[in-house]
This record gives sequence, C-alpha cells and structure tokens, in this order.
Amino acid sequence: MRREIKDTKVSIVTEPFPNGIDPVEWLQQQAENAHSALLLAHADDGVIWGKVANGALITMPEEVPLRTATLQQARLFSAEGEYYVWRDGDGKFHARIIKEGEETQTEYLDEAQVLWGDHAEPVANGFMKMSDGAQGLVHYVPIKLQKREYTERPLRLIVRHYLSKDEHGFVRVAFSRLVKLEAKES
Repeated sequence: MRREIKDTKVSIVTEPFPNGIDPVEWLQQQAENAHSALLLAHADDGVIWGKVANGALITMPEEVPLRTATLQQARLFSAEGEYYVWRDGDGKFHARIIKEGEETQTEYLDEAQVLWGDHAEPVANGFMKMSDGAQGLVHYVPIKLQKREYTERPLRLIVRHYLSKDEHGFVRVAFSRLVKLEAKES
C-alpha cells in the first residue's frame, strides 16, 4: 500500500467512561448499530478478535471471553469509525468515538500493518485460526482465507493516521484508529 495523504471530515469525542456502565456491555450495545464492524481487544489473558453479525458481537477464541475484569483496551471499528475503550494506569476506563464524514476537516494517511500468521485453519463462525512460527503464536481473526499455508503473512490491519500541523508547520500524527482487516492472497 502506497502512503497517500487524503482529506476527510471527522468528529472525535474523548471522555472518561460513564460511572456504573460496564465497558464490555457498552461495546456490545454499540455493536447493535455497527454493521460489519470488527473488534480487536487486548486483555490480560490474550488477544480477542470479534465481529458483528446480526447486531450481536461474536468473539474468538471461545476459551478467552471478553470480560471487563481483564480488559486493557478494545476497538470496535469499521470504515465509518471506531469505538475505543481503554483502561488507564489507575484502572479507570475511558472512551473515544471517532466518526468519519462529520465536523472537522483533516488530512489522513492509511498504513497497512502486517499481522502474524502464515498458517490458516478455519474455525467456527467464519473465523480463521492463524498460527506462525515454532513458538506457537496464535490468534483467531474474523476473515476467510482461500489457502491454508502461506510463504508470506497474508493479513493486513489497516490503520488510519489523522494528521495535524503545529505552529511551525510541522506535520504529526494527532491520533490513529483501525479501519479494516484484509487479506493479501497471491
């Protein structure tokens, strides 16, 4: 993917997480209206991928459920935007919502990050078990692949970096969000 700076409109809301609301339940509520969205969560007990199907959030691996007690951060994302929840150093949760096509004009560029996995095995609900190397690195991604073995890692996580200029005209990445997961099969 060649890096190209583009323009868009975006709205960003960052706030402390509302008291009394469970972050996992909140993500599941957002999933009800987030068609074709994916979830990438990092927890104390592993990486959890998910997808929205018929308004419900389905996660993998099944033996590592998405739970607030172990959640460090989670991103529910699609081309339209991202719901991001994270735990700070004091154990408090925060939320950020980014929506494309609204409010503030800004520049961005997309970056394709290569994900682990050169062996694919289909599992339940349209997920693939991706493994890599002798160390046994494994994660379950919500994407279908054509082949089982790859000479190169086929998965790409597309990350959108929003840019801003400081008072001296220097450009920097102001914030980033996940956009999509894709396979580069050749």
